[in-house]
Amino acid sequence: MRKATICYKSEPAGIISQLNNGSFHFHYLETWLEDNNKPAISLTMPKSKKEFRSPHLFPVFFHLLPEGANKQAVCKFKKIDPSDHFGILLHTARFDTIGAITIEQLD
Repeated sequence: MRKATICYKSEPAGIISQLNNGSFHFHYLETWLEDNNKPAISLTMPKSKKEFRSPHLFPVFFHLLPEGANKQAVCKFKKIDPSDHFGILLHTARFDTIGAITIEQLD
């Protein structure tokens, strides 16, 4: 299993996990849920105590992935399978993303 903290404007908002079967789970952190000033990270993932589940990487995170030549360069340099979307995300979405979301891998 692989896990990462989802940050919104550099503040931890939730945890995403990829299970060994390849499916994904996301849940908001309790501190994020308790603060009414904190937004949902996506319209498709409203603030809730429920755990979101998907057989594929959630669209809000999938759309942070590099494409084309940039994706090829990342995969070659980091030796990541091009179909390992979560692996690519963990290496590319730590600092510089379009929008407010960044991702920090958990050990």
